[in-house]
Amino acid sequence: MSAAQELPESPSTESPATPADIRRWRQYLADERAEAAVYRDLASRRVGEEREILLALAEAEARHEAHWRDLLGDQAGPPKRGAVRTRFLGFLARRFGSVFVLALAQRAEARSPYDSDVDATKTMAADERIHEEVVRGLAARGRQRLAGSFRAAVFGINDGLVSNLALVLGIGATGVPAATILFTGIAGLLAGALSMGAGEYVSVRSQRELLEASTPQATARTVLSHLDLAANELTLVYRAQGMAAEEAEAHAHEVLRTLTMATGPVSVAAPVPGSDSPHGALDPATDEHEAIGTGWGAATSSFCFFASGAILPVLPYLFGLEGLTAIVVASVLVGLALLATGAIVGLLSGGPPLRRALRQLLIGFAAAGVTYVLGLLFGTSLG
Repeated sequence: MSAAQELPESPSTESPATPADIRRWRQYLADERAEAAVYRDLASRRVGEEREILLALAEAEARHEAHWRDLLGDQAGPPKRGAVRTRFLGFLARRFGSVFVLALAQRAEARSPYDSDVDATKTMAADERIHEEVVRGLAARGRQRLAGSFRAAVFGINDGLVSNLALVLGIGATGVPAATILFTGIAGLLAGALSMGAGEYVSVRSQRELLEASTPQATARTVLSHLDLAANELTLVYRAQGMAAEEAEAHAHEVLRTLTMATGPVSVAAPVPGSDSPHGALDPATDEHEAIGTGWGAATSSFCFFASGAILPVLPYLFGLEGLTAIVVASVLVGLALLATGAIVGLLSGGPPLRRALRQLLIGFAAAGVTYVLGLLFGTSLG
């Protein structure tokens, strides 16, 4: 919404403001000030278009602030502190300014009370709805930037947490000594982490090899100037890359026409005219290779993510606990970690973090609970 847009006049009140009204308006005023400060703090950590958008949001919050100040008049009093969640958001914005803060700001905009408050204008209520969508768009940019690595991190940690907890509980339920459970848990950690690392290495290497097989050879550029202009075999290249027949023919003619006007031969290092076309490039592309990373990098990160989750169920046994005490402590540690990862996923997705956290906890404990029951049955049958 444009910063120059004016708010409609505030609704008139037939009766004088009550003390409850004054308190509510003063809280709204404080919250608007705090929210504007959050957007300014976020803007200070960004450049370009994102900075301009965040500053425009801060200006909109300032217009809302002016509405409540006008209603309060000389009863505005000294500045109040904003709501705790808004001040906490400001603390995070000043120190981090990450996609997590934008996700929290998105949820804050969704909780606006202006829809049901008769003292707020319809424009203000509409503003808050639009602000939510603006912040959602900004947060989406950050989500796209970390989507791949974040997915790998969450998948690796949760896989380590759930699989090793299930292993430890299943073995522990059979009644074997604590030392056996400890070494079984460490073996599960190493086996799972190595398997994850090896799988990621093979996956990334295979993807890179597929890309390399689809990348045009650099040496093909050196023969372009010798092609028959009438036959124009270059047209087939562009058609094979997805261009329509007429478009491919026109593009190929343009490339060859430009080449014939050149004063010197086309060198291997020189770019081919028209190679900036999304279909017609004959230069080897490197962005896709960079986007998927290296095999060793993916393997190392997957190993570490899995191991960081898988170590938690083993910790009680490393510190000498055993029996039911060790099982309870391991379950509590893993439960807290599952709640944390679920809440982070919820925040980043813009959804309710508590619901995501409980879902993560339920899935993890359900899987571990099955192996624990099987271990009890197996232990009983052996006894």
